[in-house]
This record gives sequence, C-alpha cells and structure tokens, in this order.
Amino acid sequence: MDSENTLIMTLESGPVTIRLRPDLAPGHVARIKELAREGFYDGVVFHRVIPGFMAQGGDPTGTGSGGSDKPNLKAEFNAEPHVRGVCSMARTAVPDSANSQFFICFDDARFLDGQYTVWGEVSEGMEHIDALPKGEPPRSPGKIVSMKVAADA
Repeated sequence: MDSENTLIMTLESGPVTIRLRPDLAPGHVARIKELAREGFYDGVVFHRVIPGFMAQGGDPTGTGSGGSDKPNLKAEFNAEPHVRGVCSMARTAVPDSANSQFFICFDDARFLDGQYTVWGEVSEGMEHIDALPKGEPPRSPGKIVSMKVAADA
C-alpha cells in the first residue's frame, strides 16, 4: 500500500480505504489530501445518497451548494470508467468548478465517463458506503467521522 496515496475515511459504521489515483488526476488528489490534512472533511455529511447511483458529500454546509475557501479546480477528465467504488469529483455545469465535493459510485454510472474527474477508488469498506442513509438529503445523513491520509494516521 502506498500510504501517501491512500485515504482512510472513517464513517459511523466503520472505515473505508480509498486508493488515490494521482496518475489520473494529480491536482484533484493534491486537493483532497490537502483538505483531509486540514480536517476539512471531519464531521461533513453525505447530503445526497441515491440508491443504485452514488453517495455525494464534501460540502461543509450539508446543502450541496458549499465548498472550501480554496479556488476551484481545473477539470482533469480521464478515461477511467465510473463503476462501483469509483470516487469522482462533483461540480456544477461549469467543467472547472470542482472544489471539495465528491461522490462514490454504488453501481455503474458510465454515462458520467469523461465528464467528471475520477480521482480514486474504494479498495476496502464499500459496505460502509452501501450502508449510508439514503435521500436527497437523507432525513438523518451519514457523516464522515474523520478523513486522513494513511501516511499521517
């Protein structure tokens, strides 16, 4: 395991290990690691969880319209398919608008391929993503207890 490119995202139900893909999206991976190291994601909820599609989080306001105070990222669209366990960056209709929000695919979502930046994949603990409360937003949303770069854990 490359501990510098591995995230440990602890949910209320248990740990999720995410293998980061700087080979696909170096700028996005650097941002996620920077935010994780600042504790930005700790306590942030999954505000949009759609069965059979994806779980979205990373907005400190929990509304889906917030982000970090850092500048938006330039898109790093790649050929990696949006399939179960893939971690990709959320954005507005503007391609270069990704900031801190991300989503994890529950299932194949290949229609997103080439339009959203894939930056990682769940390697362990996908059952904890599956267990997140569903809804847009969920009545009682699941939250990220902590998110750390494995090298720092």
